[in-house]
Amino acid sequence: MSFGWTVLQTPIGPLFLAETDRGLVNVRFHAHEARDDAADLAARLGGRAARGGLCEPVAQLSAYFAGDLTAFTLPLDWRLSSGFNALVLRELYRSVPHGQVIAYGALAARVGSPDAARAVGVAMGSNPLPVVVPCHRVVASDGLGGFGGGLPAKESLLALEGVLPAPLF
Repeated sequence: MSFGWTVLQTPIGPLFLAETDRGLVNVRFHAHEARDDAADLAARLGGRAARGGLCEPVAQLSAYFAGDLTAFTLPLDWRLSSGFNALVLRELYRSVPHGQVIAYGALAARVGSPDAARAVGVAMGSNPLPVVVPCHRVVASDGLGGFGGGLPAKESLLALEGVLPAPLF
């Protein structure tokens, strides 16, 4: 199997994007070592990486960061997520729209495990498709909580969606 990859420059830093014949399979923050990211992903998927392609993911993510897109319509390749994590991520993708947030515990309750807030946090940390599968919209009951892309990126994404005020500087 082969897949295409590219790096998209965004307001929250460079994002590594990878796409298989099934759809977008991986988004990674801080894509300064994109060739290493591609090699790592090739090892996980058992395939070959080739730079290029990804016209639709680049177009949709660019429109999102410009404030012109509120819902992604990309085909997604979910194979990098399984079990409880996949259940949580699919529910998040399906049910928490642009401009809204949900607490870890509330998301746990939606998937039938109301006492699994910490496990939801683990699922968010394992998200292979951040931004598109909006783990930035999952917050702690007492604040923003953590974020794999860093708290400034989470704040920027939530400001872009109108949940938080835009930073002054």
